[in-house]
Amino acid sequence: MDTLCRSTYSPFESALSMISGKWKLIIIYELACDPTLRYGELKKNISNITHKMLSSQLKELEKDGMVIRKEYHQVPPKVEYSLSDKGISFIPILESLCNWGIEISN
Repeated sequence: MDTLCRSTYSPFESALSMISGKWKLIIIYELACDPTLRYGELKKNISNITHKMLSSQLKELEKDGMVIRKEYHQVPPKVEYSLSDKGISFIPILESLCNWGIEISN
């Protein structure tokens, strides 16, 4: 751990910037549970999030390479979201967080 702490380039800061905020982890969690979800399904599963916040968080996750947005050119429009390889590589960390949550709840 000493080699990572307070180095000139902080991998911790880089990783944290990709998942910072309340909603990004929840979005990643939802996409880990259901590998492909449409926008409306995500909105329904995360009931307290506003449309504006969901949209902005998905755009940031896509920009950071965590989420893939697939748009189908049809009427009505259809957009699906899934985890990228980078997002999938985060699942073990998410599982550790869930296990820690279970542990501290007991």
